[in-house]
Amino acid sequence: MYNTATVFWKTLANAGVTHAFVNWGSDHSALLEDLERQRVENGKSLLEIVTCPNEMVALCAAHGYAQVTGRPAAVIVHVDVGTQALASAVHNIDRGQTPVLIFAGASPWTIEGELKGSRTEWPLWIQDVPDQAAIVRQYMRYTAQIPNGVSAAKTVMRALQFAQSALKGPVYLWARREVLEEELDASVVEQGVNAAGWPPVTQPSLPSSAINTIVSALIGAQFPLIITGNVGRSPNAVPLLSALSTTLSVAIATSCPSALCIPHSHPCLVGSSWDGRTAFLKDADVIIILEADIPWMPIMGTQPKSGARVFVIDADPLKQSVGYAHVDAEMLCKADAAEALGQLLEAAERRLSEPLRATVAERKLHLEALHSTWTSQLAEAERALVPGAALPTVPYLLSALRSAVADHTPSKGQNVLWLNEGISNAGHIWDHIQPEVPGSMLMSGGSSLGYALGAAIGAQMGSVVVQRRYDLIVAIVGDGDFLFGAPSTAYWIASRYETPFLTIVLNNGGWLSPGRSMAVVHPQGHGAKASGHRLTTSFGPKAPNYSQIAVAAGDAWGRRVESASDLSTVFEEAARVVQVEKKCAVVDCVLQLF
Repeated sequence: MYNTATVFWKTLANAGVTHAFVNWGSDHSALLEDLERQRVENGKSLLEIVTCPNEMVALCAAHGYAQVTGRPAAVIVHVDVGTQALASAVHNIDRGQTPVLIFAGASPWTIEGELKGSRTEWPLWIQDVPDQAAIVRQYMRYTAQIPNGVSAAKTVMRALQFAQSALKGPVYLWARREVLEEELDASVVEQGVNAAGWPPVTQPSLPSSAINTIVSALIGAQFPLIITGNVGRSPNAVPLLSALSTTLSVAIATSCPSALCIPHSHPCLVGSSWDGRTAFLKDADVIIILEADIPWMPIMGTQPKSGARVFVIDADPLKQSVGYAHVDAEMLCKADAAEALGQLLEAAERRLSEPLRATVAERKLHLEALHSTWTSQLAEAERALVPGAALPTVPYLLSALRSAVADHTPSKGQNVLWLNEGISNAGHIWDHIQPEVPGSMLMSGGSSLGYALGAAIGAQMGSVVVQRRYDLIVAIVGDGDFLFGAPSTAYWIASRYETPFLTIVLNNGGWLSPGRSMAVVHPQGHGAKASGHRLTTSFGPKAPNYSQIAVAAGDAWGRRVESASDLSTVFEEAARVVQVEKKCAVVDCVLQLF
């Protein structure tokens, strides 16, 4: 017997969806029944089903999967309550422009047995809400109800088309239980749809007028600067940005990056910022804002100098989903970043005459000196401990971690995926892990906490799909982030599905960021000299034993480190456990508490 659920699964599989991260409920009877039919008839299900006892972890896992593969996964949740339990991970996949298909069942409409699937349990009355999709609609690229079995395939394909078109992002489908149970003739199921006929929208290129204007400005500038944050979401754009900056000796500064935009060792990289104080912004006479959400923050006293020419190249140069965002610019260009960079590089190479090469060579020497000074300052910071204590500073800790991973992985650290959710320490993680390979460091792209643990699971699964197994996946999180990530669920899933990863907890004893925000707004206020305990941002002496949560929930290996001298040994053992024993490892690193 075939039904709408059959069409749903078959359409996802034909479209290339390989994994579904699921939290089952009473609305999914048809989906569960058809999965078992698939196993009985074919020996396996069309999709890999990953049981997720927490919906937010499920969505975070799909997030990590999509970041590694470039393809959407499915997330299946239970009616309105499961939709709400996706929580703030919905914000992350929206802001991170990550394609995910979310499906939720819905309470049956019929109550007297008129159709198969009518209401049979008391929660089905309470879970029937007037507009279930409204819970998430403003974050979605597309929302729709599957109205019947014959239109199910086309509804799914339309959703996937939106999810994979710029701006990529999440989509939300829902269907009532009777609809999923609707019996269908085999011919309807077999007919399906041709997935190849539903491609994503092609991104525009730069017009020739923009290419000529921007390249002329870059060539004629004294100090040209490219500010980027998200171009690395397309790993194929990274070598193009590297080549363009090398060809014309253009400085690169990253601002609030969500993915590696340029190798840390690139001589044109002059700084990375998370506080709005973009490196050398005041010196630049030509500025290209390339896929950056926050190029600078005027309130921090950082803005372009008078007369600087500013160009914006972005898939969404107006930031249309943001309530207010603006920079004064000469030109706003809506274009695919990789395509635009290729066009600019080709035009630059054509325009480089011998006199211009001399100018470029002179700029190169200047940028190399700036890069050297910056990296020397980072190296100096890595040698410092907390004054008067045996505790490590964050740069010291991250340097030890970087070295341990390089020394104890087959690729010497080059085939490692770093998931950065350090929040108040996010900038330190970029500066001191110093990633080199496109796609080797990722963030959620949003500001919700709890992404990294689930994302590590999905990334591990995705790496198998695209046949690029990592030596090691490392999630670096704050202690608050760790708890937001529903660790008991995350480590249980990782254990069950054999997706081990290393977690480094930067334990400063609570929520450091809210106190910092207060101090910026109220530098002389009552709270300026108050302790974290007084402010209620500290977890205090009764803070959780983070590593042992993972041990209890997922048979992980865990250690707590309170001395800088122990870091290297513990990091080395943790890396061995993940790679050899195939178990998750959690290192709780105690920093100076506030």
